[in-house]
Amino acid sequence: MNRKRKGTRNEHRAIRILREAGYSCTRSGASLGAWDIVAIGPNDVRLVQCKSNRWPSKEEIHKMELFPVPPGCRKEIWRWNDYERRPQIEVVKEECHVIR
Repeated sequence: MNRKRKGTRNEHRAIRILREAGYSCTRSGASLGAWDIVAIGPNDVRLVQCKSNRWPSKEEIHKMELFPVPPGCRKEIWRWNDYERRPQIEVVKEECHVIR
């Protein structure tokens, strides 16, 4: 299976899980957006970046940390490993800046 097809398949798997949890989801096709999936629920919003068999690079994580979001919005990385039914989920923490 090529990488693009695997990524698309894993994004659709994530959407299925999120919809079952009560979220309305939008997928950003062709990796043109900052996030693969935007999931809107009754109490929060989740921005999801899906990866297959690896975690994002430090540069990718840094961009995610700096991405501005309103309160009640979580930034997540979902790592799908081959032959596993559920992803590993990590929450991206806000980068802390000290302004002097």
